[in-house]
Amino acid sequence: MSIALGVKPFEFVVFGGTGDLAIRKLMPALLFSECDKRLPEESDIIALGRSDLSRDDYIAMVRAGCVKHMADYPFSDADWDAFSRRLSYLQLDADNGHDFLKLKEILDRRRDRVRVFYLATHSDLFGKIGDQLHAAGVITDETRIVLEKPLGMDLATAKQVNEQIGRNFREDQIFRIDHYLGKETVQNLMVLRFGNSLFEPVWHHGMIDSVQITVAETIGVEGRGDYYDKSGALRDMMQNHLMQLLCLVAMEPPAHFDQDDVRDEKLKVLKSLRPLSDADVADKTVRGQYEPGAIGGLATPGYLDDLAIGESQTETFAALKAEVENWRWTGVPFYLRTGKRLRRKFSEIVIQFKPVPHPIFNQAARGIKANRLIIRLQPDEGIKLIMTSKVPGPGGIRLQQTPLNLSFSDVFRSRSPEAYERLILDAVRGNSTLFMRRDELEASWAWIEPILDAWQEDQVELSPYQGGTMGPNASTALMARDNRTWHDGEET
Repeated sequence: MSIALGVKPFEFVVFGGTGDLAIRKLMPALLFSECDKRLPEESDIIALGRSDLSRDDYIAMVRAGCVKHMADYPFSDADWDAFSRRLSYLQLDADNGHDFLKLKEILDRRRDRVRVFYLATHSDLFGKIGDQLHAAGVITDETRIVLEKPLGMDLATAKQVNEQIGRNFREDQIFRIDHYLGKETVQNLMVLRFGNSLFEPVWHHGMIDSVQITVAETIGVEGRGDYYDKSGALRDMMQNHLMQLLCLVAMEPPAHFDQDDVRDEKLKVLKSLRPLSDADVADKTVRGQYEPGAIGGLATPGYLDDLAIGESQTETFAALKAEVENWRWTGVPFYLRTGKRLRRKFSEIVIQFKPVPHPIFNQAARGIKANRLIIRLQPDEGIKLIMTSKVPGPGGIRLQQTPLNLSFSDVFRSRSPEAYERLILDAVRGNSTLFMRRDELEASWAWIEPILDAWQEDQVELSPYQGGTMGPNASTALMARDNRTWHDGEET
């Protein structure tokens, strides 16, 4: 029996259905939802691609992908049988209007269902696909269109994509996905702030010294070289994932937890960011590119080796210092960094509190840092508050930092849903709270664009760093100039 609360029967149509994202993320997410009985019985999944595949061929491809990417949570034969019955495949060329009429024939058999068109393709095709869907007459009032990043390569192209999609879809039908917003810990960040009386009273410049946001990866470009060399870390990660996390940390309490109020407050943060001049970009940003190194005792190639090219100015590491100019955050720096081939894989937000105003344990407190709140997004989702406590025993007072730890896996003892599971079903429901609105996207690009321009003009040197380190020395210096250091993902 289905327990799909608030989810109407739907048709989930995936453009780019044979691509990496569909096989690695979307289909496993939908199968997880099948296993958890969250899909209505009267719902189907239609994959679209240019490859000439039979339905059986496609189902075999999806099963192999799910076996590989769901290895930690194997599914039963019964769950797979139920899921595979939903799957179908249609060969489709985005330039061919007749192919869209074939899609219309399929969809018109079930006109009363919600229709979700998921565009797991390059954004260059978004406008064309939207036009073809309109021409085929398959857009209904109960239609949603989900757009994968990157949404443009700069402000001008982002606006162009928005205008193209806006020709055929209302803003409330458009779901610009950022999978980081679907992570369990990101949801808990808002609950932590606005559902507990403990933290919100100290969430301001009077108590917080600085904020760090890190998304670190050990992998290289992993087969995405053609895309990545045109994008780089600033576009691929900083403009969307890290900027969204900054907004959630810095936003004011919304009047209600709904899609408009939450996104209104995030937009205010983006508009409050201090613009970066050319001098600021040179002083407050870092770009780097990984060279050969070693991670976990294994040698790793450099970026140029991964791409088999002789030269590239594309950054695989980006770090910057941002400032939110409002009453809550004046004087509090936000340090953001992301990179590939770093020493360890982790994503976290660190809230560094100020020291106690008058330390009375002078000798005992020597070397003890102020309190920190560490919000870990991956690999082990949880929240940790680093406190100062007395070491047990006689002989005077000795102080030590100790963690108060909330590990979601330990407390809830259940599988934490993947981000795409939540976001796909939110799109079906028409709940866009965790998706970017057009004005958010464009405000983010507007703030990032001066950095892009300055980097393209080589106003900031591309600093090399060895694989297996935590980035270039310039990143360490960015913090050292402010007498601060990066939290490197260790337990405390």
